[in-house]
Amino acid sequence: MIFQDYADQEMLAIDVANRLAGDLTATLEHEERALFVVPGGTTPGPIFDALCDVRLDWSRVDVMLSDERWVPEVHVRSNTRLIRERLLVGRAAEARFLPLYAKADTPEEVLAELEANIVPRLPISVLLLGMGDDMHTASLFPGADNLEAALAHDAPVLVAMRAPGLPEPRVSLSARVLDGALSKHLVITGNAKRTALDRAQSSTALQAPVRAVLEDMVVHWAA
Repeated sequence: MIFQDYADQEMLAIDVANRLAGDLTATLEHEERALFVVPGGTTPGPIFDALCDVRLDWSRVDVMLSDERWVPEVHVRSNTRLIRERLLVGRAAEARFLPLYAKADTPEEVLAELEANIVPRLPISVLLLGMGDDMHTASLFPGADNLEAALAHDAPVLVAMRAPGLPEPRVSLSARVLDGALSKHLVITGNAKRTALDRAQSSTALQAPVRAVLEDMVVHWAA
């Protein structure tokens, strides 16, 4: 793990956007397409704002979320809605979006269909993740019903997740798929999350799921 801290969150957003653009450009120099996986939540918004107008061949980039809440795209809690509003605009509007939601009552009904669209594009070229105070990343939450399966070495590509306190089911890329990314970045802000990251490094992955993806990770932090 490589740890980088910044004077403020604005500098973090600009630098991380530049790093991601550089990683995507490097991938496209020797691959026909790049798979770019990003998180939902509020933290990456400023990064997306800085990244969406970067000059690169977005038409050869596949964008997908690391995880999604099982709600329609128009729902206020939809991560897809955030991505369409903050990342897939400007030059980045030319990118191809791979959904993690389909019209069904439960994720399990359509996981195979969603996976079939993702598998041919793996491994992940460039990964951006966030982390919660509880040390979850993507939708790999401590105490979630399928966490052990999501952390397994032979885990499927996608795992449906339900955890105490979550108002809806989630679907998440498994730890092995996230950890297999060729370029990995984790963005956290605030002292509470820095403390949580320190705690995660001496915890098990079941206690701190982010622990499963920290090897070779570049961590970007600002207070």
